[in-house]
Amino acid sequence: MAAEKKGGHTNILSIDIGGTSIKTVLLDEDGNMLSEYLKSKTPVGATPKDIVTGIQDLIKPIPKTFNRVSIGFPGYVTNGIVKTAPNLAKNKWADVDLAQRVANVLNHPVRLVNDADQQGLGVVKGQGFEIVFTVGTGFGTALLFDGELLPHLELAHFPINKTEDYDDYIGNKAFEDIGSDRWNKRLKKIIEIYKTVFNYNALYIGGGNSKHIDFKLEDNITLVTNRDGIKGGAKLWKLADKYNIFTVNPNV
Repeated sequence: MAAEKKGGHTNILSIDIGGTSIKTVLLDEDGNMLSEYLKSKTPVGATPKDIVTGIQDLIKPIPKTFNRVSIGFPGYVTNGIVKTAPNLAKNKWADVDLAQRVANVLNHPVRLVNDADQQGLGVVKGQGFEIVFTVGTGFGTALLFDGELLPHLELAHFPINKTEDYDDYIGNKAFEDIGSDRWNKRLKKIIEIYKTVFNYNALYIGGGNSKHIDFKLEDNITLVTNRDGIKGGAKLWKLADKYNIFTVNPNV
């Protein structure tokens, strides 16, 4: 159960950690932005200490009118513990209690989920089976049904051919190596695979490389932005603790 609200504040500090940048904004309970949307560069090979320090530095201009923190993280997370972080420092992130570390330095309860999951909460309509792609440093996915997060699956690490998984195939390194035309053909292929496998009602595509999409999308596919997705940090606190949603309180 979420911790009691302190000092009469009901706002949420929402943080989105990506392989390229860290973003933050202050939200009210309904997801309306109450501050500037701030971002800073994620250090190359970022360690847990780098990320915590980066968060502390980034949020300095944010008014201290929040009593809860939401974090979207680029990897697999369970009960506030990071299990994988494929696009951050290698061999430094297994079983890292990131939610506890941030809760302790900010002295507020934290909910930590996969970054695509948080974005999904911010952009979906809450009608039927909806999927979110993030095409940025890597390939992120979130699955939601009637607005509820389903257990997170690291679908990016399914193999798509003999030598590559989805991260390798459609991530930013691939974009830089093969160029926009071939990258768009690959994205089309992935969309067709997901249509066949999941029969989704709606698909949302975000992430930094979504701006390079040059083909016509079907009517049930929508482009979204990181600014839209970070608003999911407010909705995250409306959900019950279950699956990978877990409230971590600061150590007193």
